[in-house]
Amino acid sequence: MELSEEDLALIQVLQTSPRLGWADAAKVLGVHATTLAARWERLKSGGAAWVTAHLAGDPQQMLLAFVAVDCDMNLRDRVTAQLAAIPEIITVEEAASNRDLMLTVITRSLEEFSTKVIAQLKTIEGLTKYQTALCTRLHTSADEWRLNILSRAQLATLRTLGQPGTSDGKQAVAGQLPESHLDLLPFLARDGRATAAEIARDLGRHPATVQRQLNRVLASGILLFRCEIAQGYSSYPVTCQWFANVPAGRHEEAAAAIRTISNVRLSASTTGPTNFVIIMWLQSLADVMTAELALQQKVPGMELVESVVMLRTVKRVGWMLNGDTTASGAVVVQAGALNAAD
Repeated sequence: MELSEEDLALIQVLQTSPRLGWADAAKVLGVHATTLAARWERLKSGGAAWVTAHLAGDPQQMLLAFVAVDCDMNLRDRVTAQLAAIPEIITVEEAASNRDLMLTVITRSLEEFSTKVIAQLKTIEGLTKYQTALCTRLHTSADEWRLNILSRAQLATLRTLGQPGTSDGKQAVAGQLPESHLDLLPFLARDGRATAAEIARDLGRHPATVQRQLNRVLASGILLFRCEIAQGYSSYPVTCQWFANVPAGRHEEAAAAIRTISNVRLSASTTGPTNFVIIMWLQSLADVMTAELALQQKVPGMELVESVVMLRTVKRVGWMLNGDTTASGAVVVQAGALNAAD
């Protein structure tokens, strides 16, 4: 499967506004809505692109952690599979470094991280060591990353249409939403474009009831919606993560400067031996050095302590991936609502 410029343009529209209706998308791309719907279905069914929703990981609302794992190489595949089966571990990557696996974890609280994630890590045979960095400020996340295919005119049109599925500024935490509302989250993880009618049918609820619940979930700010593309089709096949030190008083300044680098998928302040994490998608390994030069030019005084190139992404924000980076169709989410009894 190859992606055309038209495919990539549609993906960027959905990167900007993941729940945008086809009629509005047609205004941006100048293509009939039914054609766009069919094109999206082809991309989704082939695993080339998908829309998902996941807990935002904002430290003011919940806990986001980056965990490095060492394991017995003879048991690496088994350890990887067991880690990927844990819903709170949203991303699992194999690393080309002294760290065997890199995990991204989101839980409701530090206590839940300890009882639901760390407790399970200790039971996995072959997992020999782990090291955790807790996010203290999330500056940039992958839902902001773009393909940069659309023209200026198309982007201007897109901006006039708004961005359905985003917060209205009223922030909440998962525990503040009723269980009936949290029941919607697994459905949105599997399909970030799911309608109230589709969710209502699966839950056995009235569509109007689910629409009200969905509106409240969307307005709460606890979820990030993102249109993902299989990395192999993105022209940026290399993932590199840096662990850096930035003077404590300069994190916001550094984050603003780093945000101007288009390759950045994530930047965050953290606890641990280093205090800043950056993740980029790059076109080649040679671009690792280019990116490091750009970082040091943008943020004088930043100390790049370690770089880690990923060999393979096994799971990305809940979605299990094939070896060619396409979505397998399997999504690891909690079976029910995200409540204290889970």
